[in-house]
Amino acid sequence: MRIFGKVRHRPSASWRQATDRAFTLIGDGRYEDAGALLTRAADLEPWLSESWFNLALLHKFRHDWDQARAAGLRAVALLDRETGAPDWWNVGIAATALQDWPLARRAWQAYGLKVPGAAASNGEPVGMDLGSAAVRLSPEGEAEVVWGRRLDPARIEILSIPLPSSGRRWGEVVLHDGVPHGERLTSAGPAFPVFDEIELWAPSPVPTWVVLLEAATESDRDALERLAADAGFAAEDWSSSVRLLCRTCSESKMPSDEGDGAQHLDPHDHSEPGHPGPYGHRTAGELWSPERECGIAAPAGLVRGLLDGWVADSPDSREWRDLEEVC
Repeated sequence: MRIFGKVRHRPSASWRQATDRAFTLIGDGRYEDAGALLTRAADLEPWLSESWFNLALLHKFRHDWDQARAAGLRAVALLDRETGAPDWWNVGIAATALQDWPLARRAWQAYGLKVPGAAASNGEPVGMDLGSAAVRLSPEGEAEVVWGRRLDPARIEILSIPLPSSGRRWGEVVLHDGVPHGERLTSAGPAFPVFDEIELWAPSPVPTWVVLLEAATESDRDALERLAADAGFAAEDWSSSVRLLCRTCSESKMPSDEGDGAQHLDPHDHSEPGHPGPYGHRTAGELWSPERECGIAAPAGLVRGLLDGWVADSPDSREWRDLEEVC
């Protein structure tokens, strides 16, 4: 096969050695040294799309989006297939990070995805309707998996209220990688992929608060979540929604209570059932504990009014205390 007048051939031993060593260095976080080797590999085999794909991948790891876009475009120019190449997916991520919407649209279409004709005034694709997914925030640190809405193949809007350790807020949009690491299963049947966050794409102005509730029943707790949602914000009972998982479990197929209200005994749950707070996932047979640790995403001028209104609706079964802004 000829590409630009060159005969396509198998990469040389020197190319393979440089590339293998580079990915070992990437695994150790030595991006500068890896970059030198991958640049050498591209000099040895400039007609291989893999040479430029590997460089684009390295620049993605470094969040150097201009270089990732440039290397990615060289990779796709040398492709020998029409659709489905991961080279195009990486170009789409880089273009999305840079808000290069014409290129992002071209990349997703070249990969084989349907991109609606509608676009925002700035050219941003809208209406791709990719549904819900989970995203792992801070995947290299204190990783936390939260739920969100996929805006396009590379961005998720966070709809859960993340714990303060993540540094993320409800309503933020994060750029995420293309290959899922794990799934979350629901009793209704669907399996939702878990993508790894790459970086924050759009911040949220809405702060996160933590508050201790006395909610006599689950219905009392649910009433606060509805009240916050009706106001256009969110409340989440961290005492029942948060589970502590080891990395292996988190990156596997895990059952989830998301959206179905089901109770189950999860053998992979490493938290302490019955304890309010971020280690208190509720399991089967558990009695309701009125003390709940709740996260609230709402402006400072609204949060106390929400809580007071919640109590006023049923003062005999509801109380709150120790409100604190945490993120």
